[in-house]
Amino acid sequence: MEDIRVRRVVQTEDLSNVEFETSEDVEVVPTFDNMGLREELLRGIYAYGFEKPSAIQQRSIKPIVKGRDVIAQAQSGTGKTATFSIAILQSLDTTVRESQVLCLSPTRELATQIQKVILALGDFMNVQCHACIGGTNLGEDIRKLDYGQHVVSGTPGRVFDMIRRRVLRTRSIKMLVLDEADEMLNKGFKEQIYDVYRYLPPATQVVLISATLPHEILEMTSKFMTDPIRILVKRDELTLEGIKQFFVAVEREEWKFDTLCDLYDTLTITQAVIFCNTKRKVDWLTEKMREANFTVSSMHGDMPQKERDAIMKEFRSGQSRVLITTDVWARGIDVQQVSLVINYDLPNNRELYIHRIGRSGRFGRKGVAINFVKSDDIRILRDIEQYYSTQIDEMPMNGNFKNFLYIYVESYVHNTIKHVMIITRYLM
Repeated sequence: MEDIRVRRVVQTEDLSNVEFETSEDVEVVPTFDNMGLREELLRGIYAYGFEKPSAIQQRSIKPIVKGRDVIAQAQSGTGKTATFSIAILQSLDTTVRESQVLCLSPTRELATQIQKVILALGDFMNVQCHACIGGTNLGEDIRKLDYGQHVVSGTPGRVFDMIRRRVLRTRSIKMLVLDEADEMLNKGFKEQIYDVYRYLPPATQVVLISATLPHEILEMTSKFMTDPIRILVKRDELTLEGIKQFFVAVEREEWKFDTLCDLYDTLTITQAVIFCNTKRKVDWLTEKMREANFTVSSMHGDMPQKERDAIMKEFRSGQSRVLITTDVWARGIDVQQVSLVINYDLPNNRELYIHRIGRSGRFGRKGVAINFVKSDDIRILRDIEQYYSTQIDEMPMNGNFKNFLYIYVESYVHNTIKHVMIITRYLM
């Protein structure tokens, strides 16, 4: 394989004072039929259940298809994966069985989920898409890549390994997609992304997608993007309208566990994700909940891949109702039935808060987020509230607390008349 190390030279400009907003020439295309998509792709889109494109899809699909470098930011659950998946499928030449698009994600679960979306939307196109992720059989990767894949969706470490072994040939790659781009360009992944990037053809189109794109990440894009179209939402529009946010004041760390046990019946109305800040805390909380005879499952990055896959399968199918996890689950994972998110620990940064609570309320559905907050965490919570211009109400901690929450979640999520009644009573 030719070692292509000559990159296009992009003039680095001082972007420190630039306001990143949506580019002026962004066209809004209101229907999938008006996007000029191939017939078999349209069939796949409608068969998947989409009827009308979301705001980010209306604005981003066309410029990506035209070959422009694109930076796209939109709220969690608004169809970002489908945005770049549709654009990828439209751009493929399926008669040539070579890797044409490389999509990189920060977690194995997300890479696999993207593969499934691409295969589902491309169901009538005879498209080949492989998930190239760590923790899986190396021989299987080699066999699949040798067979020929139009799209490779993977994690940076394994993808680079396949490129270095000359199994993943990059000569026909025309598009690089970075999903959860802020995470991908963070310290942990930045070097790996560069390792992959320097092997791509010089004219490779670059697409960045995320719900949060901090200013310093956007500044960095000048180094590897050419005159990108920017489709960005302002910070105060990031919180999902459909997610009602609460906090429960707990004086001591030990009280969080008792509060969670009180809430267990409510968690299982639909499905719930409970976030902790460390793997050790996930293991501890899982063991403690099971000791108290509560059924929970758990997942974090130190578990073997087969175990992670089995847990994901159980949770997606609804066999498992409550999942305790770290931020490995905070980004991009989409399980339709998740309507309740609990931050057992407040996240370590403000961006993660949006990603976590975005696991509920996907694509316009309702959701509830509850934060367990010790007295020294109140300041962090108020900072999040102010930063995103949102409202996080305190849960009433009286005898009716459990009943209130149960009825609230059930009615809010299912949009019943009880919701209006209970909220009216609560506000009075």
